[in-house]
Formats: sequence, structure tokens, C-alpha cells
Amino acid sequence: MVAKDQATERQGRVTILDVAAVAGVSKSTVSRILDERLPRSDSDTARRVRQVAADLGYFRDVSAASLRRGKTGTIGVIVPRLTDTVMAMLYEAVAQACAKRGLFAIVATTNDDPAADRAAAERLMRQGVDGLVLSTTRDDDDMAQELADRGISYVLTLRTDGKSLSSVGDDDFGGYLATRHLLDLGHRRIGIIAGPDYASSSRGRLEGYRRAMAEANIAVDPAWVAPSSFDIDTGGAAAERLMTGANPPTAIFAINDNTAIGAMSKLTQMGLSVPEDVSLVGYNDIPIVCRLPTPLTTVRVPFDQVAIAALDLLEASPPSAADRIRRVTPTLIPRKSTVPPKRGT
Repeated sequence: MVAKDQATERQGRVTILDVAAVAGVSKSTVSRILDERLPRSDSDTARRVRQVAADLGYFRDVSAASLRRGKTGTIGVIVPRLTDTVMAMLYEAVAQACAKRGLFAIVATTNDDPAADRAAAERLMRQGVDGLVLSTTRDDDDMAQELADRGISYVLTLRTDGKSLSSVGDDDFGGYLATRHLLDLGHRRIGIIAGPDYASSSRGRLEGYRRAMAEANIAVDPAWVAPSSFDIDTGGAAAERLMTGANPPTAIFAINDNTAIGAMSKLTQMGLSVPEDVSLVGYNDIPIVCRLPTPLTTVRVPFDQVAIAALDLLEASPPSAADRIRRVTPTLIPRKSTVPPKRGT
């Protein structure tokens, strides 16, 4: 065919101009006929254009078309690290939610470092992402406000600054659920591996813990609150501090599953058994915790719902002030790491 003969004479990629020249129509006609977003035409011209495009080996450059419309169909996701299972689960949930909307998610990791957060955001914006999903928000950093001042489209996930568009778990309620579970089992000396102050997620869970304890008319001993990071090592160190105090707890609520795993390991090293000596509750329900030698009681966060709400906020018109922060409801998953306290403790 003529189109095939001409295709062999060309060097490089076939363009829409090539299709238009061979088909004997305008560039705009080719663009309209080959645009899959528009109703398909079965006119003689449309059939000829599609045949020429197929003969020439032409394919539509979606990225170039997106750039012309000011959209690339990509979303940038910034997380502290993908070695943290929670952040990997969040990214996968965002990627799956994007795919269902015809979008593509690109991830960057920053080790929870504000300078690295800014560098990652700049790089992603230079690549033309349509918006940013951030799970690295810190109370000691103003990056979210800087993005807002520049008019950049973004949404916060898992952590919030209290004013930006945010999709988070209901951390206060989750902390309350974990503590209430231990109270219902009969524990009264309940410690908490409290996480870092800079993250709204850990502060919310701590507030839920305090609310449940106050509801039970139990004064929280300051020695029962052990700050930590979100990793296994600091979870172990925090558990050791809790259990070597003058009034050690009979149960521990760990701010996430990683710190709970660290706590379980350290307690075993100290000669203490979970749950016979110390009951233990984690948070997030990452896949490994149900497969531990002692399956971990934890609070499950529906990451798929967090991701969907984040994209809804990112794509929608500016919501009302009351709807800027969307909280998904966690659930308690009881397993074998929690039992009533020993008599006399």
C-alpha cells in the first residue's frame, strides 16, 4: 500500500502530520478521529485515517497530548521510606486508586527529611505531575504551606497539618479503641509507645489513649508514656524503658506495628512473655503481624479508603472547610497478644 511504502522512506517516529499527508486530510481531522475520548466515527474518512495510521505504525502520544492540555495524568507520591510496610501499603493503594482513574503514580522517598521532601517535590513538579500526595507532613516544617502559597495542587495522607486537604485515619478513635480493648480485659497499668511529637498520627493515637484512660478514671503515670520513632529499634528501646520503671505496665499500646514488633522482641530478651506477662497492641495491621509466633492484636487502617479519599480531594473543586480533612474509620483486630492481666498485678 502507498502508506506502507511511504512509511519505509521515513526516518524516525511517525507523526500525526505524516498520517494527515498520506490520508489527504488536515492534522486536526486526524487528531479528532484518533482521539479515543471522542465518539467513534465510521465515515469513509475516519476509516481511511485509521487504516493509514495502522499502516504507518502511528500511535497517539498520550503524554504529549496531556502536556498540550496542561495535564500529564501522573500523580507524585512522597513517602518517608518504602522499607516501612505502612508506607509501601499506602503507595500501592494510591497507585491502584490512580490506575482505576486512568492515572499513574510516581513515588519518591525522603527518609522523613524536610530538605529531601522539598527536593523530591521540586523534581516531581518539574516532571509535570498533576498533583502531589504527601505522607511526610511534620509539625516542625512548613512545606505544605509553601506549596499552598505557590498554588500547587497537593493532599496530605496519614498525617495532617490541620488545615490542608488531608486524607487520614481517625487516629484519636484508633488510639481509643486499642486502649479500651486493654481496659476491657482488666488492665489498669497501660503503657504507650507514643511515637514522635512531630507527626499528627502519633499525637492523635496518644490523645485517644489518654481519653480512654480518663474515661476509666485512671490517672496516667508519666512513666507509662515512652516517646519513640516509628521503627522497630525505637519500639524495643521504649518497651525497655516502660518495663524497667518503678511501676511497670501490664499492657502496652504501641503507636504502630513496627514499634510493637520491636517491643515484642525486647520483652522476649528481657525474659517476659507476650501475652502472659505483658499484653501488647499494635497499629495499622501490616501483613506480617498475623503471622508472628504470637499473632499481634492491632488496629487496622483501611489504606484503600485513605487513597480513594486523597484522590477525591485532589481532583474535586475546593471542598468546604468542614470537608477539607477526611478521616476513615479504623477497626480493632483482636489476636493472641492480648489477654487479661495476671491476678495480683
